[in-house]
Amino acid sequence: MGRPRQPEIRDRILDACVDHALTHGLPDRLEPFGKASGSSTRMLIYHFGTRDALLRETLRRARQRQREFYGNLLAPRPGEPYLSTLRHTWQAMTGPEGRPYLAMFSKLREDAEQQLWPGFRREATTDWLQPLEDGMRSVGRPELATLVLAVIRGLIMDIDATGDVARADRAFEDFLAGLTLMVPRQQR
Repeated sequence: MGRPRQPEIRDRILDACVDHALTHGLPDRLEPFGKASGSSTRMLIYHFGTRDALLRETLRRARQRQREFYGNLLAPRPGEPYLSTLRHTWQAMTGPEGRPYLAMFSKLREDAEQQLWPGFRREATTDWLQPLEDGMRSVGRPELATLVLAVIRGLIMDIDATGDVARADRAFEDFLAGLTLMVPRQQR
């Protein structure tokens, strides 16, 4: 009879692996995760089964954190015009708090085979539509959510490819200025 599973230890290890991956990227070997979690590679295998299973769970937990972080940013706030909310969201997404998520998940977008997360590219697009629709509904234009998402995703890919955050920031400000013309004056 083996040792009973200890979900709290597994959860602690997973959180440490996510923290490590957000700072350093996904490792090729288990040793960096073992060191980051204060565990051994043997214990990582014990708790997660395989390296790929641990990587998948690390990605899913990181994605859960990202959804909570970005979801809170995208939510309409009483007394704040939604276009201002979008500006603050963009600044947080591309700033120090949001950049680790962008770096981690941009690599998944590049992986044509999607071995660790099949369907990630589709999910990474569609999961932001509802929060953006809710936000744009607050200004009477929920149908613009796809446009907003496309601009955000395109500028994020631009930053990923060029590293030119200042240029992307200017482009986002130009986009918001154009969006202002599409939103009824009383709802800006």
